[in-house]
Amino acid sequence: MKIKFTLKKLQLKETFSIAYGNYNHRDALLIELSHQNCKGYGECVAIDYYQINLHDFVLKLKKVQSQIEAQKIIHPKDFFKFLLSLNLHSFLLSALDCAYWDLFGKLENKNFLELNQLPTDNLVESSITISIGDIENQINKIQKSEWTRFKVKCKGLNKSNVEKLLQLDKSIALDSNASFTDEDCVWLQENVEIQQFSYLEQPRPIDHYKILKKESFANWMADEDCQNIDSLDELIPYYKSINIKLMKCGGLTPALEMIKKAGELNYKIMIGCMTESTVGISAGCLLTGVTDFVDLDGANLISNDYATGNFVENGKIILSGKPGLGIDLK
Repeated sequence: MKIKFTLKKLQLKETFSIAYGNYNHRDALLIELSHQNCKGYGECVAIDYYQINLHDFVLKLKKVQSQIEAQKIIHPKDFFKFLLSLNLHSFLLSALDCAYWDLFGKLENKNFLELNQLPTDNLVESSITISIGDIENQINKIQKSEWTRFKVKCKGLNKSNVEKLLQLDKSIALDSNASFTDEDCVWLQENVEIQQFSYLEQPRPIDHYKILKKESFANWMADEDCQNIDSLDELIPYYKSINIKLMKCGGLTPALEMIKKAGELNYKIMIGCMTESTVGISAGCLLTGVTDFVDLDGANLISNDYATGNFVENGKIILSGKPGLGIDLK
């Protein structure tokens, strides 16, 4: 098995504004694993509020390259156990895990869904993100969009804006990226109308969630508070829903375990994304038959996508049916 890794720059179609800052591009690391005539692809991106440095990842890959290339072709779940021994950051772990699933499926001529016996008969539609901005501009984007589900970014709580969004009769979620205060959260979860929002994501900074009440009008969803499977038990009294992102948890292999346990604990589950190319989004699309919410608009937000595969069109998940994760480079 051979490995290649390349730094890429994803250009955004327009400035992406969230509570953490404004962004015009994202740096990405593309990983290619190859064996015989097959190539598998995985990806991770640099997110400043996760303190991700892709150059550190490249140095790490150079150190472990010979160990990776010495591995025989084994089942992806066994390969993941090997990856855990390398002490990798979850973002890099995810890129390697996804690349190997893609390679393994192509070698076996089976897609990820077949290999894991996952359903495809009820794929949940994805939301599209509406950046922070003037409320009238946000509403205008929603009303003009062909998508049917929306995630509206906000910085802090503006009650007037909340009321305007509730009047739209659209499927809307709120994401404050940890910018709500305790008082904001109390007001939201005690307001009966708030149950019209499909969910309210990561209201407070990490580990400041104990003001939240699971049994309230707000469907609180954990994002940064829910990094991996170990988070689930602790969050039960506070969150109804969790956002699983492959880069956060370490890839498709741990995501499958996380989905299983979260379901047993009666969480509502979302498969989410960062700003990613179709390499990353293709992997996430394959889990949409076993989740309650989907937020996989990352590739729709960039202007220079360098891959094809599974994708999202006006919210609908389109699966290629091709072996592995179905990814090809353009």
